Order: sequence, then C-alpha cells, then structure tokens
Amino acid sequence: MENMKKLMKKYGHVWILSYGLIYLPWFAALQQNVGKPYHVMHTALDDLIPFNEYFIVPYLLWFLYVAAAIAYFFFTNKDDYYRLCTFLFTGMTISLLVCTLYPNGTDFRPAINPDKNIFCFLVAKLWSIDPCINVFPSIHAYNSIGVHISICRSQTLSKNKPLVWASGILMVSICIATVCLKQHSILDVFGSMLMAMVIYPIAYAPETASRKKYTGTFDF
Repeated sequence: MENMKKLMKKYGHVWILSYGLIYLPWFAALQQNVGKPYHVMHTALDDLIPFNEYFIVPYLLWFLYVAAAIAYFFFTNKDDYYRLCTFLFTGMTISLLVCTLYPNGTDFRPAINPDKNIFCFLVAKLWSIDPCINVFPSIHAYNSIGVHISICRSQTLSKNKPLVWASGILMVSICIATVCLKQHSILDVFGSMLMAMVIYPIAYAPETASRKKYTGTFDF
C-alpha cells in the first residue's frame, strides 16, 4: 500500500492522459461520416504540390515523435509535461469541434499503385483506414509544431542543439508530408499554424511571466 501511494504521488500526473478517452471515441465517430456532405478544403496551390510517396516516412514518424515527447516529459519534468499536454489537447479539442460543426475534407487524392514500392504500399494502407475527411486544421501539423515548441522551451533539451535541429527538420518534414501525401490541403496546415499561435500563449505564458519575474526579461 505504501509503495502504491508513492507511485501515485510520483506519477499522479498520468491523469491528464485520460483525455484519450474523450478524443478517441469522438474522432472515431467523426470518421464514420464517410459519404456525408462536407466542405472541400482545396486551393490552386494544392494542385501545384506534387504527390510524393516517400513522405510517408516522416508522416508515420509523427506517432513516435509525439509519444516520445510526452513520455520524456512525463518522467523528467512535470511542468513541461503539463504544458505540452495543454498545448496538444487544447488544439485537438478545437479541431474536433471544427470538424463537428463544419464538416470538411479533401478531394484530390491521386490514383496510386501499391505494388510500385513499399512507400506506395504504406500510403495505400493509410488511405484505406483514414478517409479524406476531418482534415481542418491538421492535427499532424499542429502536434508536430507543439512537440518542437516543447523541446525548444525545455531548459534541458534546448541545450542539445543537434536534437533541436533534428526536431525542427522532422517537424517541417511532417508538415510537408501532410500535403505531399495529399492527406491535407495547404489550408489545413495554415490553420494549424494559426491555431498554434493562439494556443501557445495559453500553454506557455505562465512560464514566460515567471521567468520575467526572476530575470527581468520577457523571453520568447
């Protein structure tokens, strides 16, 4: 019993991950709207962006990227963990609300040959389980931005310049992947960037204010 109390005291912040019990059923319900009318997210710029199956690699790395960041901060820094989760989960909720109230999707997935190479095979598999609806704003892009911000804001990780650069490259690659795989319109990525700009002060302003109190500067 004593050991259990110690574990709860040490890892009690796991409670925030129960957000998944809200997000996953909600997202799954929205994914069932296949065939229903939706607003098409499509611009002329989307037609100029070529399809490239090789971007499936950074697209899939997104899952590891986000999970690894949450796990790292969970075990090393509770404050950074809460800030990252606040950033991610707030944006994810807004995205679900937008897709619920304003059904949206894309209409420009090209025909591909899954036998061409392993990358096309993976893209075909992705498309088979992920219909081209509920795309605005892009959670892939938004969460990638959030993870990179958390790394840059971490007093420990920000000192590791190769890691910061690698994170930045992966973040940009994931955002590019969303449009090069024809998963998203460029509008979805811009929407994610705008949402990140709005949510950032909510998740990180208290930290900035605290640093100003002790350093006399306002560090962005």
